[in-house]
Amino acid sequence: MIKFALIKEEKTPSDRRVVFSPNKLKELVKKFPKANFKVQSSNIRIFTDQEYRDAGFDVTEDVSDCDVLLGVKEVPLPALIPNKKYFFFSHTIKKQPYNRDLLREILKNNIELYDHEVIVNQKNHRLIGFGRYAGLVGTYNGFRGIGLKENLYTLPKVKSLPDLDAMLAELDKIKIPPIKILLTGAGKVARGAKEILDHLKIRELDVEDFLEFKGEEPVYCNIDVLDYNKKKDGSAGSHKEFFKEPGKYDSNFLRFAKCSDFFISGHFYGDGAPVFFTAEDAKSKDFTIKYIADISCDINEPIASTIRPSTIAEPFYGYDPATESEVDFREKESILVMAVDNLPCELPKDASEGFGEMFMEHVIPAFFNNDKNGVLARARMTQNGRLTPKFSYLQNYVDGV
Repeated sequence: MIKFALIKEEKTPSDRRVVFSPNKLKELVKKFPKANFKVQSSNIRIFTDQEYRDAGFDVTEDVSDCDVLLGVKEVPLPALIPNKKYFFFSHTIKKQPYNRDLLREILKNNIELYDHEVIVNQKNHRLIGFGRYAGLVGTYNGFRGIGLKENLYTLPKVKSLPDLDAMLAELDKIKIPPIKILLTGAGKVARGAKEILDHLKIRELDVEDFLEFKGEEPVYCNIDVLDYNKKKDGSAGSHKEFFKEPGKYDSNFLRFAKCSDFFISGHFYGDGAPVFFTAEDAKSKDFTIKYIADISCDINEPIASTIRPSTIAEPFYGYDPATESEVDFREKESILVMAVDNLPCELPKDASEGFGEMFMEHVIPAFFNNDKNGVLARARMTQNGRLTPKFSYLQNYVDGV
């Protein structure tokens, strides 16, 4: 028998998501009878304590007798329980300075940390995450911003709606103007964004047709890295090479920036990759992008107009290309920017249910089959008070060097 606990989220601002919904947890223990679950009491979780009790689970403040503790966001230092296994997004794998003390405390307390972000298969592809929901909500928010900026229609905030179905129903009430929409990426985020575009019945075009399109209807094009980057030496290039040696490539994004209205960023941006556009690029009279839903939200890097993250409370700001500064998004010459970095929090119910589905499929079995596929081994960041070999590159970060 392995004792698991769903821990309460204590990070500020609060997060209502959870690894497993009550129904998914019921399904899990039926499928894995040796999994015993406790639920730490929480008054902010999207599912109430009573819903877990009604599903047959023990809800308690004290989960110190459990072996494996499952959360979403970083656990505050005082709440860490020594000698346990923890799963959560630690936001340390890129050496984020604000979480250095968290990783130090994890090591000091002999905690075995498994970061959701590094739960991957043998090909290093992520197995779980909230990417789809970031794509769904980010694209909805982009359309909401366009409606507000151009005074075309009014969409409610996603957080005021009960679930994804209600969000899609709101989109059914609006008419999209004849804009050209550019979507980057090929992963879960981009697929979530594409769901919204397809739900709105916006026609998809291939690259060449999109670049030449001059019609009076909304259209979109979903482009990948070799569409918006080109090899410096003029040869064909490959995805594998681009991700391994991005310095061999130049950006080819401006051909899209000269004919698009709405840019939805659903890509992963790696260190050393060419930027999409610079502040100088955005000053050009040929630059036509007026609205940006920057779901990837890399600050001051590939997208010059993303000068800060925005918030769920205030998701939009304007970027004035002439002054390279923030202005009101309703100002005529400004580029609308939506750069919320915690989008799935706006759909906590659906996001939690989707996350639990993936976690049950890819992670839970590893506890009962001796980790035959190596899922736990690849995601284990710390063990016996030390970084595991795969994550030894973080030692300088821990040491403060």
